Amino acid sequence: MALSYKARRRWSLIILLIGLPVYIGLAWFLLSLFDRPSILLELGIYLVLGIVWAIPFRAVFKGVGQADPDAENDDTPGH
Repeated sequence: MALSYKARRRWSLIILLIGLPVYIGLAWFLLSLFDRPSILLELGIYLVLGIVWAIPFRAVFKGVGQADPDAENDDTPGH
């Protein structure tokens, strides 16, 4: 079942405002449990983790920054 545009907007805000900070804190905590690796390895780990979090949410974020496709075409801003 596909999510509506409004549902995708709501979920994207929840993911960005709640889920992403939790994910960052969890990744930071888990990496702090190990001895510090070389700076290049650490950078690589953070880059991979920075990309991996978004892969499951591609469908939620797709088209969210664009106008609502279900809205009526109205020339009046804010409607």
